[in-house]
Amino acid sequence: LKFIFGPSAVPALDLVDQRSVTRLRAPSGRTLYQVLGSSGKLYTCYSSCHFCTCPAFGFSVLQKSESLLCKHILAVYLSRAMGACQELAVSEEQLTNILLAEEEDEG
Repeated sequence: LKFIFGPSAVPALDLVDQRSVTRLRAPSGRTLYQVLGSSGKLYTCYSSCHFCTCPAFGFSVLQKSESLLCKHILAVYLSRAMGACQELAVSEEQLTNILLAEEEDEG
């Protein structure tokens, strides 16, 4: 994994081991992932469009193109593959509020 994903591999595996990945699912079937980062901050990841709200994703992936993904997205993919995601059912309103809160944080 480290050969393919570089320095993100080991920290991502640590996040999986700590069960830091939660899949939020609304009744409509919409899902998103939240990852509790090593700093204690909660990041939202969208696996369907390969995006994370962490600063490392914005800098290393989007601006510099130095990496394919951040440790949070890799942790989501690994957790899904290993069946290690925590599951949380949320209402449509709760999911919408999470998405709106992320939009406000970015703007």
